[in-house]
Amino acid sequence: MKKAQNLMVFIRFIYILLIMLFTSCSTEGAIQAILGMSVQAPVFIECKSLSSTELLFSFSHSVRLVSAYFDPYQEYEVLEEGMEIRLAFAEPVQEGRRITVDLLVEDADRNTLNVIIPFRTRNDRMPLIVFNELRLDYSNPRIEFIEFYVLEPGNLGAMRLFIAHQSMTTPFYEFAPVEVKRGDYIVLHMRTQNENSVDELGEDINISQGDGANDNARDFWVSGNRRLLHSPNGLWLLDQDDNIIDSLLLSLNPEADINNRTFLAAAEFLVSKGEWSMDPHNAIITRGTAATRTLNRDESLPHERKAGAWYITVQSGHTPGFLNDTRRYVN
Repeated sequence: MKKAQNLMVFIRFIYILLIMLFTSCSTEGAIQAILGMSVQAPVFIECKSLSSTELLFSFSHSVRLVSAYFDPYQEYEVLEEGMEIRLAFAEPVQEGRRITVDLLVEDADRNTLNVIIPFRTRNDRMPLIVFNELRLDYSNPRIEFIEFYVLEPGNLGAMRLFIAHQSMTTPFYEFAPVEVKRGDYIVLHMRTQNENSVDELGEDINISQGDGANDNARDFWVSGNRRLLHSPNGLWLLDQDDNIIDSLLLSLNPEADINNRTFLAAAEFLVSKGEWSMDPHNAIITRGTAATRTLNRDESLPHERKAGAWYITVQSGHTPGFLNDTRRYVN
């Protein structure tokens, strides 16, 4: 009997050894395979901020939380484990604040997954802001910019700007938590050319002295010094539930842009959201813009997402931080 048991142990050992030699499994993975255990590690799906105190992490299959470390530090408790792990902070966190979590989870077969996830806390007070003026052309020191106008007050934190030419899925820019009021102008400068280009995050909107900074607007800056804004293109603002706050569809040449991949991808997405159309002739025509001839929204009209609400201003008619110049460029 003892010899038979020893023979079975030896055969099992050889079997494990063969699996290790002819597969990519680790030693532990090979042993798990022999014992009928899963070797498939859990897959992280998403992190979602549910409120100012609660977070939800989703996984491909049921897991338990081993550890979670937040930067900046946050105390928390575990409310739920499984395919979704729900955590609650001990204290409410500032809306739209950027936090990074180092998360370690483990499934029933002791497969582990470690993920480091940056996210922004829940912001249910996003303002209604609209695209108001764009400079698409660069001529030093005139930097490309996107101006926004605030129609309803709130906090900008976690609002995301997408630019189709850069990425359809990754936000081009995420706003920091900043309180804004109705009538405010916000200017996102698309280059940073000197050290005085600082974001105006507090009450003082006169601290930035970068090229194109304006004392009548809240200035933000995109790092780097290269062209980031093109036409044809699509631009849109999303809240944390992927609802569109405002959007633009730009066409340089409708006859050519009907076959432009960036334009078509942006148009298809915006159409799926009930915005704009697939026809470049219905987009905002940007032909004729220049460094001193910006693309302007007609501020005398109710806010509408259609080409007729936009025009190109006359030479030197750019007005970031102020009411748009109503004089129109005739091509």
